[in-house]
Order: sequence, then structure tokens, then C-alpha cells
Amino acid sequence: MSEATGLSIGRRCRVEVALAALVGAIGLLVGLHLAGRYLTMGTALRWTTVSGMVVGFELGYLWTHLDAGRVERAGDRVRRSLGVANVVTLTRGGLYAVVAGFVVVPPHEPLLWVPAASYGAGAALDWFDGVVARELGRTTELGTRLDLAFDTLGFVVAPLVAVVWGRLPVWYLSLSAARYVFKAGVAWRRRRGHPVFALPESRVRRPLAAFQMVFITVALAPVLPAGVLRVAAAVALLPSLLVFLRDYLVVSGRLDGRNAQ
Repeated sequence: MSEATGLSIGRRCRVEVALAALVGAIGLLVGLHLAGRYLTMGTALRWTTVSGMVVGFELGYLWTHLDAGRVERAGDRVRRSLGVANVVTLTRGGLYAVVAGFVVVPPHEPLLWVPAASYGAGAALDWFDGVVARELGRTTELGTRLDLAFDTLGFVVAPLVAVVWGRLPVWYLSLSAARYVFKAGVAWRRRRGHPVFALPESRVRRPLAAFQMVFITVALAPVLPAGVLRVAAAVALLPSLLVFLRDYLVVSGRLDGRNAQ
């Protein structure tokens, strides 16, 4: 972060980031203790390592984007605090970090519900943090960036756990890759000097994302057999991939955005 950027951020905001790091560290230590009660110490340490890497990424992302924390409704004034909505979003990130650790943990009876419960709670908070931001008039570019980044992170770690645990087929990970492919395609067009058109609001983008969150939560839960989930995954995945394709056709100018709502 540049010196100018650092000076534009309130001291309280920086202290809150440090507190978030402290809470994350304490959470990891508590998780290590609880995991050690049901798993071997080696497996518990692997869970802590992976979860810790995710927490580190989330805190690093927050720190490098603090300069985006300006309240839109109040003009261009600098935020003195992260705000309630962003704290909710960070809590969601912590829950996704819990899920991520199970990539290196084999299915174990006492912990089978933990990934589903953690991801499901995070998905519920995804709706709640947006409501809080709008109701308090604290919508910021920082909040928007955190929300999108953590959504994308959740769509990577949760399906990956479901695939590793044999709950979903490996090709479902195309959902995890879709946004990165989309961004890479846009970046490639810009590097080549091709026009990149604005992506309009969509009536289906958010509902489809919410639907995928619900489906992934159900897939992680040890309820439905894997055979049923494999068929359901194909039905659930196709609409979201088609929307990503449609959006790329819009930004590349091959499809009129006014006709792609």
C-alpha cells in the first residue's frame, strides 16, 4: 500500500484490521484444538495450515483494498471504520476458511457436517451483509470488492471439498474456474487492444449464485447419495455456465447487453 493511501485510512480502520488478524489467529488455534480431539494431530495441523493460508489471503486482500473504503452515500469522505457490513463479510470469510481446511481432511464421522454447516452459514451471511450495508447507508467499493472476492473464494473451496470427498463430480469445478476464465478473457482483450464493453445489471446473475450456494451446501451435507448429486450437478451447473458465456459475449461486443438481462 502506498504512503498516500496509508495516510488516507483512519487509524481506527487499521487497528480493526489488526484485530481481525488477531481474531483469525485465535480462531485457528481454537480450530486446531477442536480438530485434534477428533483427528490425528498431523491431520489437524494440515487443516490448520490450509485454513490459515486462506485467512492470510483474506486479510491480505482486505489490507490492499482499504483505500476503497469510502461511503458512496456520503460522497468521497474516508471511512473511519470497516463498518458492520464488512465485519459480517469477514466473518463469512472465516467460515469459508474453515471449509477450505477440509480439502486435506478425509471424511470423518464426527466432522461430516462441519463443511456444510460452515459454508451454509457463510452463504446466509452473504445475504445479510448486503442488507446491513444498504440499511445503514454504508455501501462502499471496499464492501463490494470483499463481497465478490469472498463469493469467488467460496465457490472454489466448497466445491473442491465436495469433489475430494466424492460428493460431486470433478467437472463441477468448472463453476470454480468460470469466473477466472471470464476475467482472463477480459484481460486478454484489453492487452490486445480490443474493446471491452460494460456489463449491465442482470436479473438472473445473483439468483443463480444464490441457487449454487444452496446446492453446494446440500452437496456437502451427508444426506443425498453421490449418484443423485451427480445428476443434480449437471442440471444445476449448466445455467450458471451459460450466464458466464453470455456475459463474455456482452463484454466482447458480440451480444447486445440490453438484450441480455
